Amino acid sequence: MSVAKSEWIKFRTVRSTIVGVFIFVFLTLGLGVLITWLIRSHWATMPIGQQLTFDPVSSSLGGTVFAEFAVGVIGALFISSEYTSGAIRTTLAAVPNRVRLILAKLFVLVVSMIIISEIVVVSTFLIGMRIFSGVVPTDSLGNGAVLRAVLLSGVYLTLLALFSFALGIILRQSIASISVFVSLLLIVPLLGFFFPQSWQNHFQKFEPINLGGSMMSVTTKPLNFAPWSAFAVLVIYVAFLLVLGMTMFSRRDA
Repeated sequence: MSVAKSEWIKFRTVRSTIVGVFIFVFLTLGLGVLITWLIRSHWATMPIGQQLTFDPVSSSLGGTVFAEFAVGVIGALFISSEYTSGAIRTTLAAVPNRVRLILAKLFVLVVSMIIISEIVVVSTFLIGMRIFSGVVPTDSLGNGAVLRAVLLSGVYLTLLALFSFALGIILRQSIASISVFVSLLLIVPLLGFFFPQSWQNHFQKFEPINLGGSMMSVTTKPLNFAPWSAFAVLVIYVAFLLVLGMTMFSRRDA
């Protein structure tokens, strides 16, 4: 518990984490409100086909598309910044048990990110529905599918923070970890468009960003995983990287 307390102090006092959380909240909440307001303003001019298939949940949570990168930075810097500054040697001198150290960091990161993420996404959804009210069709958290989509949005963002944290353990450099994270979320999906359509249909659903889209969707889209299946696949990705990272962390010099 003492190790977890020390890691919590690091998490809430390091400037990069504070800035990262602020940017995450701003992108999720601020852009979510902006997107919903723009949709409301142009609702009357939208084609009837788009109105009939409109998903108010995913639209209100549109800011999460950009917030993904903020949580990635938070997760990566939580470990890689100690390598960059050389503080990892001091940390290991205080906590020689490396597995215990990583588990403490994971505990702090998971608890912090799940609380922050759920508060932000639920607030964003409620504000979005308030903006849509009276003009655009709305949904309620009383609908089980809507509640699942909103809550899994927060879970998705938390898993991305763990994903980037694992990359930070493996690569040990902030720039490299963040670059790989951004590439896996953004560049790899773009490269997929150069492959035959049959390949895209088969592999795109496995991409982290599409897994997140499935988790945040009220209905299952064609060729994509169902929400809970997408959650399971992303958990497998994170678990694999964490096991690999902890193994490398235990065997390498600081």
